[in-house]
Amino acid sequence: MIRQKRGRIINVGSQAGFVALPGESIYCMTKAAISHLTKCLAVEWGKYKITVNAVAPTFIRTPGTEPALADAAFRSDVIERIAALHRIGEPMEVAGAVVFLASPAASLITGHTVLIDGGWTAR
Repeated sequence: MIRQKRGRIINVGSQAGFVALPGESIYCMTKAAISHLTKCLAVEWGKYKITVNAVAPTFIRTPGTEPALADAAFRSDVIERIAALHRIGEPMEVAGAVVFLASPAASLITGHTVLIDGGWTAR
């Protein structure tokens, strides 16, 4: 991307980089680091016309999350924390943000992490 003097980088983080989850301090810390790395690289590589952004989804219904979400108490807690929409996210809801950030419509957006969290962090 530096050689061609253009590009789009979209990192994948988590809402856990913005909230404290009991028993998940290492996970939360690494996700927060992705958001900060996104900012640092945006500033460093902007002169090459490279944008660097990230998406930070909430719990998304995937094969990897289904075992946790199958636990009724856990699922209920997650749905309650998704303050505004009270539902589990779907993969296409994350994909849409990624497509937007990769598109010409986002050419002036860099250094940002888009929270796709149904309102969890709005509390």
